[in-house]
Amino acid sequence: MSRCLAAAVFAILSAAACAAAKPPDPIDQADARIEQCRKADVTIAVVDAAGQAVPGAKVHVEQTRHRFLFGCNFFLWGRLPDDALEQAYRERFAALLNYATLPFYWAQYEPRQGEPAHEHVEQVARWCQEHGIACKGHPLAWNYADPPWLPADAGEIRRLQMARIDDCVSRFRGLIDRWDVVNEATHYDREEFLRRAPRMTGMWKQAGQIAFTRECFAHARQANPQATLLINDYRTDPAYERVIEQLVDDQGRRLYDVIGIQSHMHGGVWSNQQIWDVCQRFARFGVPLHFTETTIVSSRRNRRQALPWNTTPEGEAEQAREVVRFYTMLFSHPAVEAVTWWDFSDFRAWQQAPAGLVRADMSPKPAYEELMKLVKGKWWTRADAQTGAAGTAQLRGFLGDYRVTVTVPGKPPIEKSFTLSKGENRWSIEAPVGK
Repeated sequence: MSRCLAAAVFAILSAAACAAAKPPDPIDQADARIEQCRKADVTIAVVDAAGQAVPGAKVHVEQTRHRFLFGCNFFLWGRLPDDALEQAYRERFAALLNYATLPFYWAQYEPRQGEPAHEHVEQVARWCQEHGIACKGHPLAWNYADPPWLPADAGEIRRLQMARIDDCVSRFRGLIDRWDVVNEATHYDREEFLRRAPRMTGMWKQAGQIAFTRECFAHARQANPQATLLINDYRTDPAYERVIEQLVDDQGRRLYDVIGIQSHMHGGVWSNQQIWDVCQRFARFGVPLHFTETTIVSSRRNRRQALPWNTTPEGEAEQAREVVRFYTMLFSHPAVEAVTWWDFSDFRAWQQAPAGLVRADMSPKPAYEELMKLVKGKWWTRADAQTGAAGTAQLRGFLGDYRVTVTVPGKPPIEKSFTLSKGENRWSIEAPVGK
């Protein structure tokens, strides 16, 4: 064999060996996982007033809401400079999303002691409720900034913090039933926070990292036993795991219901393997995972580059591709139950970044359009069927709420609402027949 031929054979064999050794990309089986973990079968039975089967009835099924929470912070509601922007902001949000994070940052929420922004937040939450959007409060405890009126005494600060949790969680019970209870507890004592919030940080250090965090959860639970309580952090390493492991009461019971994971990706989007590894790391705790703060920007920026940091057509195209990939990965992991984008619009976005799904003028970016194609298209169920001899029709759809319309010849259509859940689903509808 010639040297050239031998080299060619060696190269081919080496490439084949590398390909065989390379682990599969987790996104390769995403659609199969979605089919398994996000959908369920349902039997729709159409009967007459006597409970007898009605064959030949036409059945139209239309999904009205996802069980999965597709969300974003909703901080600009009522805060935009003109009516046109405000209207577009609300309409674009409600058309795509079913989950809103509302602001409870203590320093901004209660800039003067005894004057919290309850009225404004209630207005937002009620608007969301009217539009089928679930709400979460964020956060109840975080030492990012001291309220200007906060006293110096650590014991009094701690008492005021617990009173704030009691007040907010009980006041909004039934309207806001999800809460980021403690934010970024893992590295609460980092230098930035010591500078920005010396009194809150000093109190937390004196109380103890875990002791204070546990106490916050205990107060939130007592204020609303039915609430869904989250621990939330930007850390995705073993240090966060160690905090979570200690969030139990004296009987060893979990104090939290959901693990929140931040994923701000201003400098580049996580690989599929990284996404999967983070999900697997925290899925071991046996509770749902919420990706609470997700950012993918629509232009790249050198940190030394002067602001403003503007969106670009090339960046928007890249953002759209990465949004599809990131959301597909998360929607395909059975432990994930929510993804919250950060921020909805480029207008006043965090770090002045082009982070929005819509631009500053509220026009949709390609990322918005692509996400709409997923959330209300590929991952949304609309179907037509006809009942057979047994008066039933079989369908499979995405988990969530549905409106079912049944029509029999010569009679007005009948509509009824149902919820498709994991497990056995049987929906029965009485339809008029005969004269």
